[in-house]
Amino acid sequence: MAAGLDRTVRIILQRAGRIPRGLIENLQVLPQIVSVRPGYVSVARMPQPFSRSPVPDQTSRDAVFLHKAHRITTGDPSVRIAVLDTGVDIDHPEFTRIHAPRDEVNILDGHDRFIGDLLDADAAPEDDVGHGTHVAGIALGAGRRMPTGVAPDCTLIPVRVLAAMERDGERYGAGLVDNINQGVKWAIDNGADVINMSLGVRHEGGGLPHADVIRYAREKGVTVVAASGNDGRNALYYPGALPGVITVGAMARDGGVAGFSTYNRRVQLIAPGEDVYSSYRDDGYAYATGTSHAAPFVAGAVALLKSFARGLTDGQVKYLLKQTADRLDHRFQHPKAGYGRLNIIDALRLARAKTA
Repeated sequence: MAAGLDRTVRIILQRAGRIPRGLIENLQVLPQIVSVRPGYVSVARMPQPFSRSPVPDQTSRDAVFLHKAHRITTGDPSVRIAVLDTGVDIDHPEFTRIHAPRDEVNILDGHDRFIGDLLDADAAPEDDVGHGTHVAGIALGAGRRMPTGVAPDCTLIPVRVLAAMERDGERYGAGLVDNINQGVKWAIDNGADVINMSLGVRHEGGGLPHADVIRYAREKGVTVVAASGNDGRNALYYPGALPGVITVGAMARDGGVAGFSTYNRRVQLIAPGEDVYSSYRDDGYAYATGTSHAAPFVAGAVALLKSFARGLTDGQVKYLLKQTADRLDHRFQHPKAGYGRLNIIDALRLARAKTA
């Protein structure tokens, strides 16, 4: 296939330990091999830990005019949002439509650093961190004991691609780039219309991370949304830095760019990313901060647009979001916020005008 996935092979050593000296160099000289790289674990930390609370806050939803948008559409069950993350608590009362759940985590080495399930793909994407459950609630939460998610009547494809680590009492997600790639392909092959990837890695040599599967998504018309990162610097994290991905930074509560939000030339939008209330592991609820929690606002908006006008292409969706974003100043494209703040109601109104 044109994306190159049929030419991608993962080699798994049968015994734990270091890669034998010279193995990568020896493989690279074979005429059939284009490139070789070692697998490595990527870690995703948040700028602050989750804060459990029984008191929900509607502020983040109001910032994107969600209540008005829901007068037009709350989504369609035929539209599927894949959340690739630390897993999802699929028994949580906020999730009513689940399709093709998957656990793609398969880490043979480093058991001393991880907790929970590490081996073998299966249909149980249990969330030992809470990150993925929180992200999924923003995109699709039913609104039982929290503000309603962006696209509550759409269908969730939960894909676990990050395992759990724990340090100083804080849990966070970490995993293999190859497992993430497998999760992207699973989502596409199981009918995802939009994929949310609230994760990112730096480019550390070899081919660009996730490039082949993102190309595969674009060929299939699947919209990919990714978080920009949480270091507050001008930096590139992947898949957000790849062409064709909608990269999302975090909006502060005052409407500006959050100080921790990573920025770069690929950031297209900002969305609420400070003190966002959503579902949490073990049937709980919590506040969280980070670009991870801004991205699913945009993924949900994509799902609403595709629900409202089923024939919209990936390119048309991006056009609608770009043209209706609220600018931060006189510039059409801001160096830290891209085209500006997500405005869901205006995107739907423009879609209605264009498809009337």
